[in-house]
Amino acid sequence: QELRPKSLDIKQEELGDMVEKEMASTSEAIEDAVRRIEEMMSQARSESSGVKLEVNERILNSCTDLMKAIRLLVMTSTNLQKEIVESGRGAATTQEFYAKNSRWTEGLISASKAVGWGATQLVESADRVVLHTGKYEELIVCSHEIAASTAQLVAASKVKAEKSSRNLSRLQECSRNVNEMAANVVASTKSGQEQIEEKDTMDFSGMSLIKLKKEEMETQVKVLELEKRLEGERVRLGELRKQHYALAGAYDATEDGEVKPAPAPRRGILKKPPLPQKP
Repeated sequence: QELRPKSLDIKQEELGDMVEKEMASTSEAIEDAVRRIEEMMSQARSESSGVKLEVNERILNSCTDLMKAIRLLVMTSTNLQKEIVESGRGAATTQEFYAKNSRWTEGLISASKAVGWGATQLVESADRVVLHTGKYEELIVCSHEIAASTAQLVAASKVKAEKSSRNLSRLQECSRNVNEMAANVVASTKSGQEQIEEKDTMDFSGMSLIKLKKEEMETQVKVLELEKRLEGERVRLGELRKQHYALAGAYDATEDGEVKPAPAPRRGILKKPPLPQKP
């Protein structure tokens, strides 16, 4: 009893209440995230158009699908936890079960918090991306964090569940769905980033005649600089190849500094290869 690890922030008799409160809080955070995404969608449709609207809609739709997958995951996880507690495992009441398995309960609480936190961070990152004040990479990182926290929640639930449990198989299926939806968020984010960057680079519609002429001259300067650099790199590549051949013995340097191929060695009389011997 003394060696058993104890929670540092809450008492063991309060663990059962903490699990239920944390799962309810996670569900509320996901519901709030879905509402915020819907608000961002309507705002994006009213304030943007063209390529930016297309990119924002695709990203927000993938985020909505991810939130729905997480919501189903949390519901299935809650049902599985009830099944685990009702099976007893030697405990008379729910509180006694959570107190007896305090280490497992703390892991379950931590995993649930991680899922809710990841959902909140994803929505905040999506909001900044839509408003063009954030980075696309934030969405990608949040998607990876959600996938990791989902795996943590499934692992915590799987420890005490029966292998033949239907709720466990459903939870694992929900976890795979969450991973798939998170991958869709990453894919839509990367493709949207490429579209926006390409449009910003090639959009000259808002430039004046003087601005266009200035941009044209600066681009010509860059082209000449790159051509000069390319020619220099080609010369450098040729010299590196010559030196490589010289060191490899394929070329010999003459007295005047020129490089010429080394004479090929004479071929000997070809002999018939010996027959392989039996072992």
